[in-house]
Amino acid sequence: MSVAVDIGHRQGGFSLEAAFESSGRLTALFGPSGSGKTSLINAIAGLIRPERGRIAVDGRVLVDTRDSVFVPRHKRRIGMVFQDARLFPHLSVAANLRYGRWFTPAAERYGDIGAVVELLGIGHLLDRRPAKLSGGEKQRVAIGRALLASPRLLLMDEPLASLDEARKAEILPYIERLRDETKIPIVYVSHSIAEVARLASDVVVMAQGKVAAAGSTAKIMQRLDLLAHEERMEGGAVLDTRVLRHDERFGMTVLGSPAGDIRVPFLQAVAGQPVRLRVRARDVMIATERPHGLSALNVLAGRITAIEPGEGAAVEVRIDCSGATVMARITRQSQHALSLAVGRDVFAVIKTVSFDQANMATAPKERFDA
Repeated sequence: MSVAVDIGHRQGGFSLEAAFESSGRLTALFGPSGSGKTSLINAIAGLIRPERGRIAVDGRVLVDTRDSVFVPRHKRRIGMVFQDARLFPHLSVAANLRYGRWFTPAAERYGDIGAVVELLGIGHLLDRRPAKLSGGEKQRVAIGRALLASPRLLLMDEPLASLDEARKAEILPYIERLRDETKIPIVYVSHSIAEVARLASDVVVMAQGKVAAAGSTAKIMQRLDLLAHEERMEGGAVLDTRVLRHDERFGMTVLGSPAGDIRVPFLQAVAGQPVRLRVRARDVMIATERPHGLSALNVLAGRITAIEPGEGAAVEVRIDCSGATVMARITRQSQHALSLAVGRDVFAVIKTVSFDQANMATAPKERFDA
């Protein structure tokens, strides 16, 4: 499934000129408030009629201004999930879910209520009214309602923005299951780098109504210059790893990656289970010799491939570790003292405690066991 967008639109004093194409399972529209993310998905959904351009989902043209094509929103088969769940307060959860099916012809329905309820873990909520649900539960029901409309595409507009950290942690695994276990492409709006690094297969970075960059999550997360000022301390590399073993004595899990073995705090995961790991540039130190007598446990051998200016006294160092890229943010003084230059062999050193839950995402065990 693919999503292709190339549109231009002016609304008041804001101008949107955006073009991207993605075949990823979950494409994140990432950028600060006011960058055009919501305007872009509103155009995809049919809530905005762009002045110029073309939008297609899996080859089906929804908008083409040259040929005067504009498919009405109710015929686009696009599901939407907003910041607030927008459930009907007078209906039970089961009735809210069924509502999603009413707008899809019976012959075109593929969403099975039982499967959606199991996927989202909401079977125990079916008889409740929305007022009796937590914020995370409401969002799971809203996702279920959108799925039961049998959409060709799912749009999620900052679905976690109104939730506290506990509720976000509750719902993130369900979004991961949705991404991995259904064939529905997702366009996911967020300004949180932690969410994007954990969920997205592809990222479209928005800035001032334009696409600043687009590509795989691993590549975009290395472009620290693309991140908003307040997010740059969270940028770095994304590594796809697998659980090798657990060290119960010290409460750790050992992950295998192309860059080398990485020790992280204990994960509830089985051997072989995939884990996506975010390695923040600020958490990486550089040594020119393999260090000894150091508390940091993760030492990855590599070679410097780029050194770029950072903010203030910092530089951003890109290190190739056996084909996997790790980023380090250090001072220019450290660069000078260590005589760091492109092509030099070095060691990237990372403390185990720098990997908190926000930086690690395991594939759902149910899917892995299957």
